[in-house]
Amino acid sequence: MAPHALRRAGSFVFTTALAISICALSAPRSLADEDAGADVSTEVTPGADGSSIRAAATVFSINAVLAKLDRQRGRASPEAVRLAAFTPRDTVTDVPPAQAESLPATGNEPFGLFTFRAADGLLWRKWRGVEGALAKEKAVLEQCRSDAESCPAHAAQFLRLVAAVKSRSGRARLEEANRGINQAIRYVNDLSQHGEPDRWSTPLATFATAKGDCEDYAIAKYVALIEAGVSREDLQIVLVRDRAVRQDHAVLAARHDGRWLILDNRWSGLTDDSEATRFTPLFAINHDGVHLFAAPYARRSVPGDQKEAAPAASRDASVASWTGPEFKTEPGPGIGSLPLQL
Repeated sequence: MAPHALRRAGSFVFTTALAISICALSAPRSLADEDAGADVSTEVTPGADGSSIRAAATVFSINAVLAKLDRQRGRASPEAVRLAAFTPRDTVTDVPPAQAESLPATGNEPFGLFTFRAADGLLWRKWRGVEGALAKEKAVLEQCRSDAESCPAHAAQFLRLVAAVKSRSGRARLEEANRGINQAIRYVNDLSQHGEPDRWSTPLATFATAKGDCEDYAIAKYVALIEAGVSREDLQIVLVRDRAVRQDHAVLAARHDGRWLILDNRWSGLTDDSEATRFTPLFAINHDGVHLFAAPYARRSVPGDQKEAAPAASRDASVASWTGPEFKTEPGPGIGSLPLQL
């Protein structure tokens, strides 16, 4: 072979060997040199000067690499292999399901429900107006206690009722408040008495006329029981839909021995909330403001990804929302009306 041909062949072999060496040196050591299932082989390539150049060729599989990474992350099985995949719906799998959040079967509010803050609206404005008037009436009551001579007759009558309620204890205290206020007030709807669809009156305003509708009874009982020493935490004015007569109504709910009892202007006796099946509870009102009733999750079929509470009224498709006022030309049998536009 001619000398120039030998020089070209030697140059080609040297260039090829150099490229293989560079590739071998630049291979990732974490993948090529580890014992994560990689197969490493060597072969001898003759050099231009008759010496040999040893180049490493590394062969590895993707499963072996994933298993190695799993071991680096502390997974238990040395043979663990992670595969990128999504588990389709309705597919049987041995992966343990996530533990569902434990939810109580019933709530602590009246009717075994839960409540959450209602949106600001007409109900809130009405209740804030009542609270402002109650603060003024409390000053009148304090003045009456210190100076009975100058006490207005209707305020003195209310204080006598409070004293009678306070003289009782337990359930009898609630019965006294319910019976006493039911007897002191004659039912008249707001349109007949005030010439307007809906007015919420405070106890002294109601006792001054001895007339009122269902929410006036409930407010008077609420205040009388607080004045008699019952905790505000155990009292709620409850706005309901009475399905038996298809009208909106207001009652007072009072908690006694862990149970909620209903004080209604239509009955002298008390009713356990579990027995008041004719009512669909909608709103609860007390010193914390206006709250909307929500049905317990455990009693209803609620999708797992639905986190917001469902209104209690939605349990009955016929009573999905407050329907507004329903008036009679003559006073009815103690059934009030609450036009509520939120």
